[in-house]
Amino acid sequence: HGYAAYETLAKGRDRPLRLAHCWSHVRRMFLDAEPDTPQASEVRELIAALYRIEAKARDPAERRALREAESKPLVDEIHKWLLAQRALPQSSLGKALAYTAALWPGLVRFLDDPAIPLDNNASERALRGVVLGRKNHYGSKSLRGTEVAALFYSLLESAKLAGLEPAAYLAEATRRAI
Repeated sequence: HGYAAYETLAKGRDRPLRLAHCWSHVRRMFLDAEPDTPQASEVRELIAALYRIEAKARDPAERRALREAESKPLVDEIHKWLLAQRALPQSSLGKALAYTAALWPGLVRFLDDPAIPLDNNASERALRGVVLGRKNHYGSKSLRGTEVAALFYSLLESAKLAGLEPAAYLAEATRRAI
């Protein structure tokens, strides 16, 4: 279930990490189960409703209130749906149910903290460039070229995280470096 390294990181620390798991990954598991088990669309629709609730929030205080009033009852409904299902363990639905059950404590963690997003899609998108760069530069004959590419990836991703337009940020960084 999930990426095992997170569980390892959470254990054996002075201050234990509290893992928050990704509803997008859960949704994908049920989407994959739909061709074999059409009722999987029921829970996928419930998860979609969670995202619609999140889209209404404009600030953390409003997100907290919406989560208490609307998301919590919906999560309870999802949980009841999950518990009512029966499936063979190795079926696509069985695997989706087991995956969701194993991650449940981290899936509901967002209800208590408005800073916790429903998914980690933004983090995964931010890492995509690094992963592609690693694949593109694997076996590169120029260590310096690989280092320069890594520097540019860092600058561009930093600009994005700071809410700046990457090309303008890079142009300004270049002007200041001269």
